[in-house]
Amino acid sequence: MEETCSRRGCLKVAAAVVGGMVLPSGTSSSVLAGDESDGAIDAHVHVWTPETERYPLAAGFRRDEMKPPSFTPEQLFEHARPCGVSRVVLIQMSFYGFDNSYMLDSMRRFPRVFSGVAVVDDSSGDPPAQMRELAKKGVRGFRIYPRNLPVDGWLNGDGMQSMWKCGAEEGLAMCHLVNPDAVAAIDRNCAKFPDTPVVIDHFARIGVDGAIRQHDLDALCRLARHRKTHVKVSAFYALGAKKAPYLDLIPMIRRLLDAFGPERLMWATDCPYQVQEGHAYADSIALVRDRLDGLSDGDREWLLWKTAEKVYFG
Repeated sequence: MEETCSRRGCLKVAAAVVGGMVLPSGTSSSVLAGDESDGAIDAHVHVWTPETERYPLAAGFRRDEMKPPSFTPEQLFEHARPCGVSRVVLIQMSFYGFDNSYMLDSMRRFPRVFSGVAVVDDSSGDPPAQMRELAKKGVRGFRIYPRNLPVDGWLNGDGMQSMWKCGAEEGLAMCHLVNPDAVAAIDRNCAKFPDTPVVIDHFARIGVDGAIRQHDLDALCRLARHRKTHVKVSAFYALGAKKAPYLDLIPMIRRLLDAFGPERLMWATDCPYQVQEGHAYADSIALVRDRLDGLSDGDREWLLWKTAEKVYFG
């Protein structure tokens, strides 16, 4: 499917796209951003490079598992800039394990364009010390998920508890990649650490099997009573019918708007997966920008940039 964007967005950032592909290496990366304060924020993108000698893959990962073989910031900009996206939250890619180097180097290359969500090992060393050190480099959140632990108790370990405590003290978000069955444990931890910013990725994957179950949505919406909990309205390619224009996801988005309000929801793509297998970047942003009827301009601003700015660029 060919990507198409609003005329305003295309005109606004066309020069940035061209610049992102041809500017010499010494040119300021701020040129690529346009006016970073005037544009959408994609709150969830993964980047990686085929330069595996410089950025080795973690144990257990193979180069042929990198699909596409490359998704660098420059390749991202080709999709994002024509759609009026001026800033992006990078999420540490699993290929690199606990080595956040490529994400951090990308953030340094493009100052003011990227924020970062890193990964640290909660089972060894001093997780809060690692978090504070990464925060100095622009990281504003930490990706956590159950791995092989039981979903009822995956947040109970000393290291994980120390991370949540540090998150409250430093304003660093705990960013959850989970299925619906893990939401109950998150609910309990939110009650224990009410000052810790929390972000739930991809609607807690409700609808990943094609079915959007009411009880799963009810559990996710119960998190709204915790004032620092946010949800990413994202990964449309992977949920429900998995087919653009993704209109079947609108009832779920409306339910979350009723529960959380637009001030605690943020749009994201989950690129590069949103631009594979016939899916398009423009279709993702269009669902929120053009196809959610009844929203005020202010509501759309929160969904498209203000919530992500508050959590990740504050």
